[in-house]
Amino acid sequence: MKIAVIGAGFTGLSAAYQLLKEKNDVYVFEKDPEPGGLAIGYKEKKWNWSLEKHYHHWFTNDKSILDLAKEINYEVIIKRPKTSVFVKNKIYQLDSPLTVLKFPLISVFERLRMSAIVGFLKFDPFWKPLEKYKASIVLPKIMGKRPYEMIWEPLFMNKFGQFANNVSLAWFWARIRKRTPSLAYPVGGFLNFANKLTNEIEKLGGKVFFKTEIVELKENGKISIKIKDENGKDREEVFDKAIVTLPSFLFLKISPQLPADYKNSLGKLKGLGATNLILRLNKPFFKDNTYWLNVCDKNSPVMAIVEHTNFMDKKNYDGEYIVYLGNYKSFNDPYFSMTKEEMLKKFDTYLTKINSNYHKSIIGYELFKAPFAQPVIPINYSKILPSFYTPMKNVFLANIEQVYPWDRGTNYAVELGQKIAKILVN
Repeated sequence: MKIAVIGAGFTGLSAAYQLLKEKNDVYVFEKDPEPGGLAIGYKEKKWNWSLEKHYHHWFTNDKSILDLAKEINYEVIIKRPKTSVFVKNKIYQLDSPLTVLKFPLISVFERLRMSAIVGFLKFDPFWKPLEKYKASIVLPKIMGKRPYEMIWEPLFMNKFGQFANNVSLAWFWARIRKRTPSLAYPVGGFLNFANKLTNEIEKLGGKVFFKTEIVELKENGKISIKIKDENGKDREEVFDKAIVTLPSFLFLKISPQLPADYKNSLGKLKGLGATNLILRLNKPFFKDNTYWLNVCDKNSPVMAIVEHTNFMDKKNYDGEYIVYLGNYKSFNDPYFSMTKEEMLKKFDTYLTKINSNYHKSIIGYELFKAPFAQPVIPINYSKILPSFYTPMKNVFLANIEQVYPWDRGTNYAVELGQKIAKILVN
């Protein structure tokens, strides 16, 4: 079969790789100049490794992507970095049962109660009964009002904004269930890993086209795709089948044949974009070696502060200390119209609470934005979960809105790509 794969993120790449192993003729089309999707990276001149524009890591139970790395002989580093919370203007380590039991801002009983609930969710294999409940209603009742309001409610608010009170308990279960103390990271960065996978695809005979935009997709027995290449020239190609790995709203944009009811069903799905301001410093930002800081303050302008070089060695980045300042926002939020200078100014007062001298350490900084990065998971999401099958015969949809009950991530992108490839060859 001649198959088009639209998008060279990890869903598209893993689908292409799997399909090529089944001896299909595969063409991958990507608008960006490099592979990786949301895990796409960039590199400063003196760096040995690339860096993701939006922070990424793997958990040690991310079987799909770790198995793929092993299959293509790609080296992975496993380390246990430090995760903390910022509560009442102070940093507290909170990444193990012991650190929870030592957390001083709630009573011993509240600590035990919170630990018990988190432990239950960690080992409970059944998510389905949880999806009909809102996390914002259930968690304060079972975990205790004060721990919820102090730690979890600000995290929900900072992550989901206007949608925070409607997020399903199943989403929270997935975040707890999958988390591991140790984390994994591909040597050289995610861009290097994506390039390696692209090379393997080409070795198997696959054809990968970058800086190539899909303008229109039609179905009339065969799949007709209008393509704009890197020189701005249009051409049309015909395929037996096509996999679309773009966000749903982009799929709707390129597919005028889709019926109105299908467009309406996909249009009801909500999602958030991501902004990441990356600081390059000549001194550490955190004094306690924290890697990931969850900011538990509903008034904070920043959701998470991630010092990447407290996870991966700074020697890979010319001795620089790398800090992400991350947020999820609706694509029409003012954050998406800010310059990097405006965003740093907005964050400045808050950052100085943590490190009053960080300004003096700045070597440079960059701002990256993605219009869709985080699906919003309401109650009973399984009832509105998009199917792989679309109204266009032999056109299949596979994107991060379909990895439910799990949350977004490259591991589930790979798993999704492998699933859709199996559907096509069966």
